[in-house]
Amino acid sequence: MEVEKMDENEWKYHGEGNQSLVVSHCQRCVVLRFLKSPPNQNKTSEEILHHLQNIVDFGKHVMKQFFGENYVHHGEIIQLPLDFVRQLCLKIQPERPESRCDKDMDTLSGYAMCLPNLTRLQTYRFVEHRPILCIEIKPKCGFIPFSSHVSQEVKHKVCRYCMHQHLKVANGKWKRPSKYCPLDLFSGNKQRMHFALKSLLQEAQNNLKIFKNGELIYGCKDDQDCVSDWNELARHLKPFFFPSNGLVSGPHCTRTIVKELIHVITMTLLSSTDACRAGDMKTVPISQGRSYCEASAFNKELVRNGKHKLESSGLPRGCLLYKTLQAQMLDMLDIEGLYPLYSRVEQYLEEFPEERSTSQIDGPYNEVFYEKLLDLSTEDDGTVAFALTKVQQYRIAMTAKDCSIMIALSPCLQDECSEQRPVVLTSKSRFTFSVSVLDLDLKPYESIPHQYKLDGKIVNYYLKNVQAKDDPVMSSLFKENEDCTLVLHKV
Repeated sequence: MEVEKMDENEWKYHGEGNQSLVVSHCQRCVVLRFLKSPPNQNKTSEEILHHLQNIVDFGKHVMKQFFGENYVHHGEIIQLPLDFVRQLCLKIQPERPESRCDKDMDTLSGYAMCLPNLTRLQTYRFVEHRPILCIEIKPKCGFIPFSSHVSQEVKHKVCRYCMHQHLKVANGKWKRPSKYCPLDLFSGNKQRMHFALKSLLQEAQNNLKIFKNGELIYGCKDDQDCVSDWNELARHLKPFFFPSNGLVSGPHCTRTIVKELIHVITMTLLSSTDACRAGDMKTVPISQGRSYCEASAFNKELVRNGKHKLESSGLPRGCLLYKTLQAQMLDMLDIEGLYPLYSRVEQYLEEFPEERSTSQIDGPYNEVFYEKLLDLSTEDDGTVAFALTKVQQYRIAMTAKDCSIMIALSPCLQDECSEQRPVVLTSKSRFTFSVSVLDLDLKPYESIPHQYKLDGKIVNYYLKNVQAKDDPVMSSLFKENEDCTLVLHKV
Protein backbone atom coordinates (compact mmCIF):
# COMPACT_ATOMS: atom_id res chain seq x y z
CA MET A 1 0.00 0.00 0.00
CA GLU A 2 1.66 3.21 -1.16
CA VAL A 3 0.26 5.66 1.37
CA GLU A 4 2.88 8.29 0.58
CA LYS A 5 1.38 8.68 -2.92
CA MET A 6 -2.12 9.34 -1.59
CA ASP A 7 -3.50 12.82 -1.01
CA GLU A 8 -4.32 13.25 2.68
CA ASN A 9 -7.69 14.69 1.62
CA GLU A 10 -8.74 11.17 0.64
CA TRP A 11 -8.63 10.19 4.33
CA LYS A 12 -11.29 11.04 6.89
CA TYR A 13 -11.74 10.81 10.65
CA HIS A 14 -13.23 7.43 11.53
CA GLY A 15 -13.25 7.31 15.35
CA GLU A 16 -11.02 6.75 18.33
CA GLY A 17 -10.59 5.00 21.65
CA ASN A 18 -8.60 5.76 24.77
CA GLN A 19 -5.23 4.95 23.20
CA SER A 20 -5.62 5.26 19.44
CA LEU A 21 -7.17 7.27 16.64
CA VAL A 22 -8.45 5.81 13.36
CA VAL A 23 -8.82 7.33 9.89
CA SER A 24 -10.32 5.59 6.85
CA HIS A 25 -9.70 6.06 3.15
CA CYS A 26 -12.60 7.28 1.05
CA GLN A 27 -11.91 4.96 -1.90
CA ARG A 28 -9.94 2.01 -0.54
CA CYS A 29 -11.15 -0.46 2.09
CA VAL A 30 -8.41 0.36 4.59
CA VAL A 31 -8.00 2.31 7.81
CA LEU A 32 -4.93 3.68 9.55
CA ARG A 33 -4.67 3.50 13.32
CA PHE A 34 -2.37 5.91 15.16
CA LEU A 35 -1.49 5.81 18.84
CA LYS A 36 -2.39 8.76 21.06
CA SER A 37 -0.79 10.20 24.17
CA PRO A 38 -1.40 13.15 26.54
CA PRO A 39 0.28 16.44 25.51
CA ASN A 40 4.02 16.59 26.30
CA GLN A 41 4.09 12.87 27.06
CA ASN A 42 5.04 11.58 23.63
CA LYS A 43 6.63 8.13 23.52
CA THR A 44 9.78 7.43 21.56
CA SER A 45 9.53 5.92 18.09
CA GLU A 46 10.85 2.63 19.49
CA GLU A 47 8.16 2.59 22.19
CA ILE A 48 5.43 3.32 19.62
CA LEU A 49 6.68 0.55 17.36
CA HIS A 50 6.86 -1.91 20.28
CA HIS A 51 3.32 -1.03 21.39
CA LEU A 52 1.90 -1.47 17.89
CA GLN A 53 3.80 -4.72 17.42
CA ASN A 54 2.28 -6.06 20.64
CA ILE A 55 -1.22 -5.23 19.35
CA VAL A 56 -0.58 -7.00 16.04
CA ASP A 57 1.00 -10.04 17.72
CA PHE A 58 -1.82 -10.36 20.24
CA GLY A 59 -4.43 -10.44 17.48
CA LYS A 60 -2.38 -12.79 15.33
CA HIS A 61 -1.17 -15.32 17.91
CA VAL A 62 -3.85 -15.18 20.59
CA MET A 63 -7.26 -13.84 19.54
CA LYS A 64 -7.25 -15.65 16.21
CA GLN A 65 -6.97 -18.85 18.25
CA PHE A 66 -10.18 -17.97 20.09
CA PHE A 67 -12.26 -16.52 17.27
CA GLY A 68 -10.90 -18.08 14.08
CA GLU A 69 -9.07 -16.92 10.97
CA ASN A 70 -11.94 -15.18 9.18
CA TYR A 71 -13.18 -13.17 12.13
CA VAL A 72 -9.94 -11.49 13.30
CA HIS A 73 -8.03 -8.97 11.17
CA HIS A 74 -4.82 -8.13 13.00
CA GLY A 75 -3.42 -5.77 10.35
CA GLU A 76 0.20 -4.81 9.79
CA ILE A 77 2.55 -2.01 10.85
CA ILE A 78 3.61 0.52 8.23
CA GLN A 79 5.85 3.59 8.35
CA LEU A 80 4.55 6.80 6.82
CA PRO A 81 6.21 10.03 5.69
CA LEU A 82 6.07 12.44 8.64
CA ASP A 83 4.81 15.28 6.47
CA PHE A 84 1.86 13.13 5.36
CA VAL A 85 1.03 12.31 9.01
CA ARG A 86 1.16 15.97 10.11
CA GLN A 87 -1.08 17.09 7.25
CA LEU A 88 -3.51 14.29 8.05
CA CYS A 89 -3.57 15.32 11.71
CA LEU A 90 -4.41 18.93 10.80
CA LYS A 91 -7.20 17.77 8.47
CA ILE A 92 -9.02 15.55 10.96
CA GLN A 93 -8.51 17.66 14.12
CA PRO A 94 -11.72 19.73 13.59
CA GLU A 95 -13.75 16.51 13.29
CA ARG A 96 -12.64 15.06 16.63
CA PRO A 97 -15.16 15.25 19.52
CA GLU A 98 -14.12 17.72 22.22
CA SER A 99 -14.08 14.96 24.84
CA ARG A 100 -11.36 13.14 22.88
CA CYS A 101 -9.01 16.09 22.36
CA ASP A 102 -7.21 15.65 25.68
CA LYS A 103 -4.73 13.40 23.85
CA ASP A 104 -2.66 14.09 20.74
CA MET A 105 -2.25 11.86 17.72
CA ASP A 106 1.30 10.51 17.31
CA THR A 107 2.88 12.61 14.55
CA LEU A 108 6.52 12.00 15.43
CA SER A 109 7.21 8.30 14.88
CA GLY A 110 5.54 7.80 11.50
CA TYR A 111 4.33 4.34 12.58
CA ALA A 112 0.72 3.26 12.19
CA MET A 113 -1.31 0.10 11.88
CA CYS A 114 -2.91 -0.58 8.50
CA LEU A 115 -6.17 -2.52 8.85
CA PRO A 116 -9.12 -3.44 6.65
CA ASN A 117 -12.14 -1.15 6.90
CA LEU A 118 -14.61 -3.45 8.66
CA THR A 119 -17.59 -1.32 7.64
CA ARG A 120 -16.98 -2.89 4.21
CA LEU A 121 -17.30 -6.51 3.09
CA GLN A 122 -14.15 -8.45 3.93
CA THR A 123 -14.48 -11.23 1.37
CA TYR A 124 -16.30 -10.86 -1.90
CA ARG A 125 -14.89 -7.87 -3.74
CA PHE A 126 -17.30 -8.31 -6.65
CA VAL A 127 -20.00 -6.43 -4.74
CA GLU A 128 -17.83 -3.54 -3.54
CA HIS A 129 -19.38 -1.23 -6.13
CA ARG A 130 -22.79 -1.79 -4.52
CA PRO A 131 -24.10 -0.07 -1.38
CA ILE A 132 -22.76 -1.55 1.85
CA LEU A 133 -24.64 -1.63 5.13
CA CYS A 134 -22.69 -2.31 8.34
CA ILE A 135 -23.99 -2.91 11.86
CA GLU A 136 -21.53 -2.60 14.74
CA ILE A 137 -22.60 -4.25 18.01
CA LYS A 138 -20.72 -4.16 21.30
CA PRO A 139 -22.50 -7.10 22.99
CA LYS A 140 -20.77 -6.85 26.45
CA CYS A 141 -20.66 -9.71 28.97
CA GLY A 142 -23.05 -12.53 28.12
CA PHE A 143 -23.09 -14.58 31.33
CA ILE A 144 -23.88 -14.33 35.03
CA PRO A 145 -20.88 -14.92 37.36
CA PHE A 146 -20.81 -18.51 38.61
CA SER A 147 -17.79 -18.17 40.88
CA SER A 148 -18.07 -19.14 44.55
CA HIS A 149 -15.93 -16.07 45.34
CA VAL A 150 -18.87 -13.74 44.64
CA SER A 151 -19.82 -12.04 47.92
CA GLN A 152 -23.16 -10.47 46.93
CA GLU A 153 -25.98 -12.81 45.93
CA VAL A 154 -27.37 -10.22 43.51
CA LYS A 155 -24.39 -10.88 41.21
CA HIS A 156 -25.67 -14.45 40.75
CA LYS A 157 -29.05 -13.09 39.61
CA VAL A 158 -28.51 -9.78 37.78
CA CYS A 159 -25.91 -9.29 35.05
CA ARG A 160 -23.15 -6.68 35.23
CA TYR A 161 -24.51 -4.68 32.27
CA CYS A 162 -28.01 -4.26 33.72
CA MET A 163 -26.63 -3.16 37.10
CA HIS A 164 -24.11 -0.78 35.51
CA GLN A 165 -26.86 0.97 33.52
CA HIS A 166 -28.31 2.49 36.69
CA LEU A 167 -24.96 3.85 37.85
CA LYS A 168 -24.26 5.33 34.39
CA VAL A 169 -27.61 7.13 34.35
CA ALA A 170 -27.03 8.44 37.88
CA ASN A 171 -23.61 9.77 36.82
CA GLY A 172 -25.09 11.50 33.77
CA LYS A 173 -23.42 9.23 31.21
CA TRP A 174 -26.80 8.39 29.66
CA LYS A 175 -30.26 9.94 29.98
CA ARG A 176 -32.14 6.68 30.59
CA PRO A 177 -31.30 2.99 31.13
CA SER A 178 -31.41 0.66 28.16
CA LYS A 179 -33.71 -2.37 28.10
CA TYR A 180 -30.94 -4.33 26.40
CA CYS A 181 -29.58 -7.30 28.33
CA PRO A 182 -26.56 -9.18 26.94
CA LEU A 183 -27.86 -12.52 28.23
CA ASP A 184 -30.86 -12.20 25.90
CA LEU A 185 -28.57 -11.69 22.89
CA PHE A 186 -26.28 -14.57 23.87
CA SER A 187 -29.20 -16.91 24.62
CA GLY A 188 -29.51 -18.29 21.09
CA ASN A 189 -33.29 -17.99 21.54
CA LYS A 190 -34.53 -15.96 18.56
CA GLN A 191 -37.36 -14.34 20.49
CA ARG A 192 -34.97 -13.11 23.18
CA MET A 193 -32.39 -12.07 20.58
CA HIS A 194 -34.99 -10.04 18.68
CA PHE A 195 -36.00 -8.30 21.91
CA ALA A 196 -32.35 -7.54 22.73
CA LEU A 197 -31.65 -6.07 19.28
CA LYS A 198 -34.84 -4.00 19.32
CA SER A 199 -33.79 -2.65 22.73
CA LEU A 200 -30.36 -1.73 21.31
CA LEU A 201 -32.04 0.11 18.44
CA GLN A 202 -34.28 1.98 20.88
CA GLU A 203 -31.38 3.02 23.16
CA ALA A 204 -28.17 2.52 21.19
CA GLN A 205 -25.81 4.30 23.62
CA ASN A 206 -22.32 3.16 22.53
CA ASN A 207 -23.38 -0.45 22.00
CA LEU A 208 -24.80 -0.16 18.47
CA LYS A 209 -23.90 1.80 15.35
CA ILE A 210 -25.11 1.51 11.77
CA PHE A 211 -23.05 2.64 8.78
CA LYS A 212 -24.04 3.07 5.12
CA ASN A 213 -21.10 3.07 2.72
CA GLY A 214 -18.81 3.76 5.67
CA GLU A 215 -20.82 6.77 6.96
CA LEU A 216 -22.47 6.63 10.39
CA ILE A 217 -26.26 6.89 9.98
CA TYR A 218 -27.40 5.61 13.39
CA GLY A 219 -25.83 5.55 16.86
CA CYS A 220 -23.50 7.73 18.90
CA LYS A 221 -20.38 9.45 17.57
CA ASP A 222 -19.75 10.64 21.11
CA ASP A 223 -21.62 10.37 24.42
CA GLN A 224 -23.64 13.52 23.75
CA ASP A 225 -23.91 13.23 19.95
CA CYS A 226 -26.47 10.53 19.06
CA VAL A 227 -28.41 9.93 15.85
CA SER A 228 -31.41 7.77 16.75
CA ASP A 229 -34.40 8.65 14.56
CA TRP A 230 -36.12 5.41 13.49
CA ASN A 231 -37.95 7.07 10.59
CA GLU A 232 -34.68 8.49 9.25
CA LEU A 233 -33.06 5.07 9.69
CA ALA A 234 -35.92 3.44 7.78
CA ARG A 235 -35.42 5.93 4.93
CA HIS A 236 -31.79 4.82 4.65
CA LEU A 237 -32.63 1.12 4.89
CA LYS A 238 -35.66 0.97 2.59
CA PRO A 239 -33.64 0.52 -0.66
CA PHE A 240 -31.81 -2.43 0.95
CA PHE A 241 -34.85 -4.34 2.17
CA PHE A 242 -37.54 -3.20 -0.29
CA PRO A 243 -35.67 -2.31 -3.50
CA SER A 244 -38.85 -2.28 -5.63
CA ASN A 245 -40.19 0.57 -3.46
CA GLY A 246 -43.50 -1.23 -3.11
CA LEU A 247 -43.96 -0.47 0.59
CA VAL A 248 -45.98 2.53 1.65
CA SER A 249 -44.42 5.11 3.95
CA GLY A 250 -45.43 5.81 7.53
CA PRO A 251 -45.12 4.11 10.94
CA HIS A 252 -46.02 0.68 9.55
CA CYS A 253 -43.24 0.97 6.96
CA THR A 254 -40.70 1.93 9.65
CA ARG A 255 -41.68 -0.96 11.92
CA THR A 256 -41.54 -3.42 9.03
CA ILE A 257 -38.07 -2.31 7.93
CA VAL A 258 -36.72 -2.42 11.51
CA LYS A 259 -38.18 -5.91 11.89
CA GLU A 260 -36.38 -7.01 8.71
CA LEU A 261 -33.12 -5.49 9.98
CA ILE A 262 -33.40 -7.35 13.30
CA HIS A 263 -34.06 -10.61 11.45
CA VAL A 264 -30.95 -10.16 9.28
CA ILE A 265 -28.73 -9.31 12.26
CA THR A 266 -29.99 -12.34 14.18
CA MET A 267 -29.36 -14.73 11.30
CA THR A 268 -25.84 -13.44 10.66
CA LEU A 269 -24.97 -13.61 14.38
CA LEU A 270 -26.07 -17.27 14.46
CA SER A 271 -24.17 -18.12 11.27
CA SER A 272 -20.71 -19.62 10.99
CA THR A 273 -18.48 -18.14 8.29
CA ASP A 274 -15.20 -19.63 9.50
CA ALA A 275 -14.38 -23.23 8.66
CA CYS A 276 -11.27 -23.17 10.87
CA ARG A 277 -11.33 -24.55 14.37
CA ALA A 278 -10.81 -21.87 17.00
CA GLY A 279 -7.62 -23.22 18.52
CA ASP A 280 -7.14 -25.95 21.10
CA MET A 281 -8.86 -24.18 23.97
CA LYS A 282 -10.96 -26.50 26.09
CA THR A 283 -14.28 -24.74 26.44
CA VAL A 284 -15.73 -23.54 29.71
CA PRO A 285 -19.19 -25.17 30.19
CA ILE A 286 -21.75 -22.52 29.29
CA SER A 287 -24.24 -24.36 31.50
CA GLN A 288 -22.46 -22.96 34.54
CA GLY A 289 -24.55 -20.21 36.12
CA ARG A 290 -28.07 -19.21 35.13
CA SER A 291 -28.99 -18.39 31.55
CA TYR A 292 -31.22 -15.39 32.25
CA CYS A 293 -30.95 -12.12 34.14
CA GLU A 294 -33.63 -11.16 36.64
CA ALA A 295 -33.34 -7.48 35.64
CA SER A 296 -33.88 -8.19 31.93
CA ALA A 297 -36.96 -6.37 30.62
CA PHE A 298 -37.78 -9.49 28.61
CA ASN A 299 -37.63 -11.66 31.73
CA LYS A 300 -39.68 -9.17 33.75
CA GLU A 301 -42.37 -9.17 31.05
CA LEU A 302 -42.59 -12.97 31.20
CA VAL A 303 -42.92 -12.91 34.98
CA ARG A 304 -45.53 -10.16 34.78
CA ASN A 305 -47.59 -12.26 32.37
CA GLY A 306 -47.24 -15.37 34.53
CA LYS A 307 -45.33 -17.26 31.86
CA HIS A 308 -42.47 -19.70 32.36
CA LYS A 309 -38.98 -18.36 31.84
CA LEU A 310 -37.54 -19.02 28.39
CA GLU A 311 -34.26 -20.85 28.83
CA SER A 312 -31.38 -20.55 26.41
CA SER A 313 -31.84 -22.32 23.08
CA GLY A 314 -28.08 -22.57 22.80
CA LEU A 315 -25.71 -20.90 20.36
CA PRO A 316 -24.32 -22.80 17.34
CA ARG A 317 -20.72 -23.71 18.23
CA GLY A 318 -19.28 -22.13 15.08
CA CYS A 319 -20.92 -18.72 15.39
CA LEU A 320 -19.04 -15.67 16.59
CA LEU A 321 -21.32 -15.14 19.60
CA TYR A 322 -20.46 -18.63 20.88
CA LYS A 323 -16.73 -18.02 20.47
CA THR A 324 -17.02 -14.61 22.12
CA LEU A 325 -18.85 -16.11 25.09
CA GLN A 326 -16.23 -18.83 25.49
CA ALA A 327 -13.47 -16.22 25.65
CA GLN A 328 -15.47 -14.14 28.13
CA MET A 329 -15.94 -17.14 30.41
CA LEU A 330 -12.21 -17.36 31.01
CA ASP A 331 -13.23 -15.01 33.83
CA MET A 332 -13.91 -18.08 35.97
CA LEU A 333 -13.20 -16.53 39.38
CA ASP A 334 -14.93 -13.15 38.99
CA ILE A 335 -12.98 -10.01 39.87
CA GLU A 336 -13.54 -10.79 43.57
CA GLY A 337 -11.70 -14.08 43.26
CA LEU A 338 -9.14 -12.68 40.86
CA TYR A 339 -8.08 -9.62 42.84
CA PRO A 340 -6.23 -11.54 45.62
CA LEU A 341 -4.31 -13.40 42.89
CA TYR A 342 -3.43 -10.09 41.25
CA SER A 343 -2.13 -8.92 44.64
CA ARG A 344 -0.01 -12.08 44.87
CA VAL A 345 1.56 -11.34 41.49
CA GLU A 346 2.11 -7.69 42.44
CA GLN A 347 3.86 -8.64 45.66
CA TYR A 348 6.10 -11.06 43.78
CA LEU A 349 7.03 -8.44 41.17
CA GLU A 350 7.85 -5.92 43.88
CA GLU A 351 10.34 -8.41 45.32
CA PHE A 352 11.64 -9.56 41.93
CA PRO A 353 11.03 -6.74 39.39
CA GLU A 354 13.28 -8.42 36.84
CA GLU A 355 10.67 -11.21 36.54
CA ARG A 356 8.14 -8.88 34.90
CA SER A 357 9.62 -9.52 31.46
CA THR A 358 9.67 -13.32 31.84
CA SER A 359 6.07 -13.27 33.09
CA GLN A 360 5.00 -11.81 29.67
CA ILE A 361 2.69 -9.27 31.32
CA ASP A 362 3.85 -6.71 28.75
CA GLY A 363 4.40 -9.23 25.96
CA PRO A 364 5.60 -10.70 23.78
CA TYR A 365 2.14 -12.07 22.94
CA ASN A 366 3.20 -15.14 21.03
CA GLU A 367 2.45 -18.87 20.87
CA VAL A 368 4.10 -19.38 24.26
CA PHE A 369 1.79 -16.79 25.81
CA TYR A 370 -1.23 -18.54 24.28
CA GLU A 371 -0.16 -21.99 25.50
CA LYS A 372 -0.08 -20.72 29.08
CA LEU A 373 -3.78 -19.80 28.78
CA LEU A 374 -4.88 -23.38 28.22
CA ASP A 375 -4.87 -24.35 31.91
CA LEU A 376 -8.48 -23.99 33.06
CA SER A 377 -7.97 -25.35 36.59
CA THR A 378 -9.46 -23.24 39.40
CA GLU A 379 -7.84 -25.04 42.35
CA ASP A 380 -5.37 -22.56 43.84
CA ASP A 381 -2.05 -24.23 44.68
CA GLY A 382 -0.71 -21.04 46.23
CA THR A 383 1.91 -20.44 43.55
CA VAL A 384 2.67 -17.27 41.62
CA ALA A 385 2.43 -19.29 38.39
CA PHE A 386 -1.23 -20.16 39.12
CA ALA A 387 -2.03 -16.56 40.02
CA LEU A 388 -0.35 -15.23 36.88
CA THR A 389 -2.25 -17.66 34.63
CA LYS A 390 -5.60 -16.57 36.11
CA VAL A 391 -4.64 -12.90 35.76
CA GLN A 392 -3.77 -13.37 32.07
CA GLN A 393 -6.99 -15.32 31.45
CA TYR A 394 -8.97 -12.54 33.12
CA ARG A 395 -7.36 -9.97 30.79
CA ILE A 396 -8.42 -12.06 27.78
CA ALA A 397 -11.96 -12.32 29.19
CA MET A 398 -12.17 -8.56 29.71
CA THR A 399 -11.00 -8.00 26.13
CA ALA A 400 -13.76 -10.30 24.86
CA LYS A 401 -16.34 -8.54 27.05
CA ASP A 402 -15.52 -5.20 25.42
CA CYS A 403 -15.04 -6.23 21.78
CA SER A 404 -17.27 -5.15 18.88
CA ILE A 405 -18.89 -7.36 16.23
CA MET A 406 -19.05 -5.90 12.73
CA ILE A 407 -21.69 -7.23 10.29
CA ALA A 408 -21.26 -5.96 6.71
CA LEU A 409 -24.10 -6.59 4.22
CA SER A 410 -24.45 -6.00 0.51
CA PRO A 411 -27.38 -6.78 -1.84
CA CYS A 412 -26.83 -9.99 -3.78
CA LEU A 413 -28.60 -11.19 -6.94
CA GLN A 414 -29.79 -14.79 -6.99
CA ASP A 415 -27.46 -15.88 -9.81
CA GLU A 416 -24.46 -14.48 -7.87
CA CYS A 417 -25.05 -16.59 -4.79
CA SER A 418 -23.31 -19.91 -4.30
CA GLU A 419 -22.31 -22.26 -1.52
CA GLN A 420 -18.98 -20.44 -1.19
CA ARG A 421 -20.66 -17.14 -0.34
CA PRO A 422 -22.65 -16.73 2.90
CA VAL A 423 -26.09 -15.36 2.15
CA VAL A 424 -28.97 -14.22 4.35
CA LEU A 425 -32.52 -13.86 3.00
CA THR A 426 -35.30 -11.39 3.83
CA SER A 427 -38.85 -11.20 2.50
CA LYS A 428 -37.82 -9.12 -0.53
CA SER A 429 -34.02 -9.17 -0.64
CA ARG A 430 -30.91 -11.30 -0.22
CA PHE A 431 -27.56 -10.21 1.11
CA THR A 432 -24.04 -11.52 1.04
CA PHE A 433 -22.28 -10.69 4.29
CA SER A 434 -19.11 -10.83 6.34
CA VAL A 435 -18.80 -10.90 10.13
CA SER A 436 -15.69 -9.62 11.91
CA VAL A 437 -14.58 -8.79 15.43
CA LEU A 438 -13.01 -5.46 16.39
CA ASP A 439 -11.43 -3.81 19.48
CA LEU A 440 -9.26 -6.75 20.50
CA ASP A 441 -6.43 -4.92 22.28
CA LEU A 442 -5.44 -6.83 25.41
CA LYS A 443 -6.80 -5.07 28.51
CA PRO A 444 -4.03 -3.55 30.64
CA TYR A 445 -2.71 -5.46 33.62
CA GLU A 446 -2.74 -2.17 35.55
CA SER A 447 -6.52 -1.79 35.10
CA ILE A 448 -7.36 -4.68 37.45
CA PRO A 449 -7.52 -2.56 40.66
CA HIS A 450 -9.85 -0.14 38.84
CA GLN A 451 -12.09 -3.03 37.77
CA TYR A 452 -12.21 -4.30 41.35
CA LYS A 453 -13.28 -0.90 42.72
CA LEU A 454 -15.76 -0.34 39.88
CA ASP A 455 -17.39 -3.71 40.52
CA GLY A 456 -18.01 -2.73 44.14
CA LYS A 457 -19.47 0.64 43.11
CA ILE A 458 -21.81 -0.94 40.56
CA VAL A 459 -23.15 -3.59 42.94
CA ASN A 460 -23.51 -1.28 45.95
CA TYR A 461 -25.31 1.38 43.91
CA TYR A 462 -27.69 -1.22 42.50
CA LEU A 463 -28.46 -2.68 45.94
CA LYS A 464 -28.98 0.73 47.57
CA ASN A 465 -30.89 2.52 44.83
CA VAL A 466 -32.66 -0.12 42.77
CA GLN A 467 -33.18 -3.41 44.59
CA ALA A 468 -33.60 -1.76 48.01
CA LYS A 469 -36.63 0.22 46.76
CA ASP A 470 -38.64 -2.99 46.90
CA ASP A 471 -37.12 -4.12 50.19
CA PRO A 472 -37.60 -1.70 53.13
CA VAL A 473 -35.41 -3.85 55.39
CA MET A 474 -32.49 -3.64 52.96
CA SER A 475 -33.10 0.08 52.47
CA SER A 476 -32.82 0.86 56.19
CA LEU A 477 -29.77 -1.39 56.49
CA PHE A 478 -27.89 0.56 53.82
CA LYS A 479 -28.84 3.89 55.37
CA GLU A 480 -27.24 2.77 58.62
CA ASN A 481 -24.12 1.45 56.87
CA GLU A 482 -23.79 3.90 53.97
CA ASP A 483 -20.04 3.52 53.43
CA CYS A 484 -19.60 -0.06 54.59
CA THR A 485 -18.53 -2.70 52.06
CA LEU A 486 -18.09 -6.30 53.19
CA VAL A 487 -16.12 -8.56 50.86
CA LEU A 488 -15.61 -12.21 51.74
CA HIS A 489 -12.89 -14.41 50.26
CA LYS A 490 -12.09 -18.10 50.64
CA VAL A 491 -9.23 -18.82 53.09
